[in-house]
Amino acid sequence: MEFGLPEDNNNISLNKFESMLKTNNVLFFDSNEFENIIHHYLEIGKIALAKKAIKLGLDQHPSSINLKLFQTEILVLENKFDEANKVLETLHILEPNNEEVYIQKANVLSKQDEHEKAVSTLLIALDLAANDEGIGDLYALIGMEYLFLDQFENAKLYFKKCLDIDLEDYSALYNIIYCYDFLEENDDAISFLNTYLDQNPYCEVAWHQLGRQYVTTNELDKALAAFEFAIISDDSFVGAYLEKGKVLEKKKQYLEAIENYRITLALDEPTSFALLRIGHCYDKLEQYDLAVQYYYKTVHEDPLLDKGWIAITKFYNKQKDYQKALFYINKAINIDSENAVYWKLYAQINSRLNFLEEAEHGYKKTLDLGNYELQTWLSRADILIALGEYEAAILNLIQASEFHPETAEIEFRLAGLNFTLHEHSKGHYHLKNAVLLNCEFEYIIEELFPKVMQKPTVREIILAAKK
Repeated sequence: MEFGLPEDNNNISLNKFESMLKTNNVLFFDSNEFENIIHHYLEIGKIALAKKAIKLGLDQHPSSINLKLFQTEILVLENKFDEANKVLETLHILEPNNEEVYIQKANVLSKQDEHEKAVSTLLIALDLAANDEGIGDLYALIGMEYLFLDQFENAKLYFKKCLDIDLEDYSALYNIIYCYDFLEENDDAISFLNTYLDQNPYCEVAWHQLGRQYVTTNELDKALAAFEFAIISDDSFVGAYLEKGKVLEKKKQYLEAIENYRITLALDEPTSFALLRIGHCYDKLEQYDLAVQYYYKTVHEDPLLDKGWIAITKFYNKQKDYQKALFYINKAINIDSENAVYWKLYAQINSRLNFLEEAEHGYKKTLDLGNYELQTWLSRADILIALGEYEAAILNLIQASEFHPETAEIEFRLAGLNFTLHEHSKGHYHLKNAVLLNCEFEYIIEELFPKVMQKPTVREIILAAKK
């Protein structure tokens, strides 16, 4: 379906249509006018008005194929697939060689996750539309269906056909690179982009994508050059400055990185990402006052960005200003209490401040939120041991062993705890397991359970394992 009445005519039709809706006077429109009105409302997302235009249009032009195709489009949007199919079957009988009917059929199939059938249907439409101007759109639709099927080679083929028709079809270009990325064919992607740039040397999008590929292959100097060419092609391309800044950071050229991040702040609204990166760069340069200023700006710009709160908390943690670190991690938790990283930092800081009950609560929340790292289990166990909560520590370690079986650090702690509770047979069992797994962790008994280490049987088992 082609649209495009002159703008003035289109506005007259729209004004006339909206005036009619307000007054309830039924006015006549030709079918082309209705098509353009419907297209306009669909483009701006006013579905209810599009539906009214379709109904009135079909009342006045009941045999219009294009209006009925719009009707199926709306039915698909509303997930009324059976109704859409009935309309399409009728249209197919009327116009068996209309590629738009096949395109809408494919749309219905795609929405129902029948992507193989959608591809077959689109290929029929492609045969019928062999010489049409809009054939590039069909190639793109086929490419997207192949993406849904994870058939990346086929998807690439059709998106490349889009570029053959329109060298500046950047949507197709992005999709091709997505395919290469998914297949981890970075060298092929680089080759493809260099060939493309021979044809379109001032394409900032291609230079930007080429730079990203060179970053993946760790060719940082080539990546820098690519991002610089992207900037030469479009000196307001924020993405290129950001990527260039990231590469300069990797090369430890922090001042140059800051300069590029600052340019993005001048070109566009400040982004929390750029502010955070500037903060990190100043941190690396040991310009701590400037670093913390930018961390503050980051959380002010985007209070929901976890990396901002983590950065500011870790900054004060590193400075050993644990009270301030605790203040900021508490603020972060108040904003998002379901963030496991926040709770782990909360636990670590409270542990350093010797607030053991709060630290234990933090580690428990971390585990409850799905962080099952070994160190989280061990840290919580050690705090429970320090609090004298031996039974809870054992339960914690038994749960830990489900995620980390045959781990010496767990077995030594279970041995020490069971001996402390006079469960000698269990203590011997876990100690023998521990020394078999890794005797080097015997210091756990010495540090956490010094009295247990004095037991002759314990020393005998450890000495025997060392021999």
